[in-house]
Amino acid sequence: MTGRIVIDDIRPRTSEPGFAAKAIVGEAVPVRAVIFKDGHDVLAARVQLFVEGRSTPESEAPLLAGPNDAWTGRIVADRIGRHQLVVQAWTDRHASWSKRVLAKLDAAQDVSVEIAEGRELLASVAPLPGGARRPELEAAQRALADERLPDVDRLRPALTRAVADALTGPDGSPDLTVAPPRPLWVDRERALVGAWYELFPRSHGGFKGAEERVAEVAAMGFDVLYVPPIHPIGTTERKGRDNTLVAGPDDPGSPWAIGSAEGGHTSIHPGLGSVEDFSHFRETVEACGMELALDYALQCSPDHPWVHEHPEWFHHRPDGSIAYAENPPKKYQDIYPINFWPARDEDRVALWQACRDILEHWIGLGVEIFRVDNPHTKPVAFWEWLIPAVQSRHPRVVFLAEAFTRPRVMEKLAEIGFSQSYTYFTWRTARDGEEGLWAYMEELTAGRAADFFRPNFWPNTPDILSGPLRHGPPAAFALRYVLAATLSPSYGVYSGFELYENEPASEANEEYLGSEKYEIKHRDFDRPGTLAPLMTRVNEIRRRHPALQRLRNLQLLPTDNPAVFAYAKLSDDGSDALLVAVTLDPYTPQGSLVHVDPSALGLPGDRPYPLVDLLSGEHYEWEGRQGFVRFEPQRRVAHIFDLRSQPPVRATAVLP
Repeated sequence: MTGRIVIDDIRPRTSEPGFAAKAIVGEAVPVRAVIFKDGHDVLAARVQLFVEGRSTPESEAPLLAGPNDAWTGRIVADRIGRHQLVVQAWTDRHASWSKRVLAKLDAAQDVSVEIAEGRELLASVAPLPGGARRPELEAAQRALADERLPDVDRLRPALTRAVADALTGPDGSPDLTVAPPRPLWVDRERALVGAWYELFPRSHGGFKGAEERVAEVAAMGFDVLYVPPIHPIGTTERKGRDNTLVAGPDDPGSPWAIGSAEGGHTSIHPGLGSVEDFSHFRETVEACGMELALDYALQCSPDHPWVHEHPEWFHHRPDGSIAYAENPPKKYQDIYPINFWPARDEDRVALWQACRDILEHWIGLGVEIFRVDNPHTKPVAFWEWLIPAVQSRHPRVVFLAEAFTRPRVMEKLAEIGFSQSYTYFTWRTARDGEEGLWAYMEELTAGRAADFFRPNFWPNTPDILSGPLRHGPPAAFALRYVLAATLSPSYGVYSGFELYENEPASEANEEYLGSEKYEIKHRDFDRPGTLAPLMTRVNEIRRRHPALQRLRNLQLLPTDNPAVFAYAKLSDDGSDALLVAVTLDPYTPQGSLVHVDPSALGLPGDRPYPLVDLLSGEHYEWEGRQGFVRFEPQRRVAHIFDLRSQPPVRATAVLP
């Protein structure tokens, strides 16, 4: 039943109460609730955070009243794992009493009843440990009892902040109301913050050959090195270059056609190296300050051992043959999808446990991040079981969902446990409209799923070359990179992005011409004029500025030109503030006024304020509620303004 005090519309939350909202260790999590009560009493409220199974709160914070009975605050979690978030509200006895007293004094009315109530209120305060009384309370009680004093003087000591503080909290309140607890899963920081880089080890000669590239990627400031499936590849129906149906003798096949006579999901392709080579590769990645992410693709080639050992785990046609994967008109003859819901319960249990054992195998080899291939093509119930089953034993494990699918499906996968997800950013290239960046960022940072859906922005993937990148100039890659890396705490790029690889397979096909999925690619990363210097500088800025390490702190800023996109970000404590402006036009010069609210950004409203462009090192000065930016794509595509720091900044070329 509803308590004496109504506590409603609590956030963070998921759409279903059994699933957990998300936070990371050290994050100031915004908490909101609608709280009200009949009558005119003054209310107080707080939020407490409990580690699940414990009765003592890990932390607590006050909630402050705002317009329309909306109460807000922030709370910080200190450890990884499942928590319970509890909102409490009660009548603030001192504030309610003070409100009545002051109203009657202002109206020159009799306050004798209020004086008596005040004496009872102060007498109800428990003594300090050891039985000592608080001196401010004793002084207030003496004054209230002294009938020789005028009413104002009798009341004044009891109306002080010190007395109010002594009565803070719900102790003694007759109407303390506690809302049902809300689950909150707290991850390590990498679940929210990280710069990802994807490469194919086989294009570098295997694990040993890729180690040199690892150091170069780390030097650009990336946090996560993600590699596609490293398992044996089937030969039956192997795809050739550009996804042709006939493979040549030297065609390596798609890494996602997993499994051969050499093993399945827990085996390593012999062309990449041994288990020892893999372990050394992972150690090299970690020695360079990054983490290794593996692809978790639950599908099989026709040669996978499971096909012969467990035919009941696959879909069969009426003629008894196993069906290959199809997404009409697309056909994937080299891949068998798994049937995650076999007719017999015992087969389903065995299959699900085998899929869990794959993760346990790689976790045992030191991997704690998994990019999950096409999770939306598997039952949601499977992920609802698998992810908690793994994280209960390994709470540091992070799952990235590669689910380019319908919005509600993507949200549900996040709700049931995925740490983060790919997004539609890849196709959001305009500022305005229902599918523009403005509306999309409002949805991601403040919409219904913002409490549990964490975006990971990828301008490109091995499957997707879209928008201005198709046949695009270097400026297209630069502007998309800055947007991805500053709008979202997590973003990633696929190898070759810094070389401006821009040739699509066809006008109707989003894949790359000469896709690395089907052939070995040899790239010259040392050639002059790459995007690597800008990428390095942006990652330096990301690491030094906490404002870029949060999602829900985004402030979108209006501009007069739809080809210019602007926004600001503030750190949890407000000490770090950045203003970013980016052109959306990679071909022609663009300029615009950017409209700001100085008070919302901690800036003076009555005098000029300096801005330092962290990309170029240039200093600017704005005043009031607007400033001007101009972009020439061959020279500059973005500003990242520091609104707090004044020292000179080392100049860096924005474009080569």
